Amino acid sequence: MLQHGPLLERLLAGDFICRITDEDAYRHLSLEQTQQDINHYLRPLNRRLVSNDDQSVYFLGYYELSKEAREQLSQQFAQTVQSLLPLLEWLQLVQETLGRDSALTAGDTIKLQEFVLRTEDNQSLRQRLNTLASDRFFNSQSEQLDSQVKLIFRRLKEHGYLLQPHADRQYYIVTGKIDYLIDVIRFIRDEEHLPVEDTPQQEALL
Repeated sequence: MLQHGPLLERLLAGDFICRITDEDAYRHLSLEQTQQDINHYLRPLNRRLVSNDDQSVYFLGYYELSKEAREQLSQQFAQTVQSLLPLLEWLQLVQETLGRDSALTAGDTIKLQEFVLRTEDNQSLRQRLNTLASDRFFNSQSEQLDSQVKLIFRRLKEHGYLLQPHADRQYYIVTGKIDYLIDVIRFIRDEEHLPVEDTPQQEALL
């Protein structure tokens, strides 16, 4: 298992690994033998390797839902729900602002300046962005559009939803964690009956 050591450490630390964040690691995790090796090692820890429906991102789940696992999942679920609506609004806002026909998915590129310019030209989008930026998930204290957008994208990068390949170039690539997020939203919508589709636009997004 030594060859998988660094990969295991990242997974146990809560990393989401996709082709965008680490192509080599993603390719290794796509191999059946690697999956078997990792799951064999993780079994005593009550953990296992899982992926989303499209297998675009890998992360750890629990092997059995013990009492401790349920408590941990409940805490994670509560945190996810708190950030769910602002993230869903951001997804919808990007889709409308950039004129996309479908929701964001791993590998999509967003140019920050293009997003800013198109938002500036639309008062409705500016108001929605201002409301979104002030949400406690992003917690912007600025009234300047450019600063608000940069903070939102920085926070999404910190949470692993976006990757910025070059620090001096203002464009971002969507990671597989977005695919995971959309799967979570769909699960909550279908199984938990939470109001994650308050508008026709949100329903179309999912």
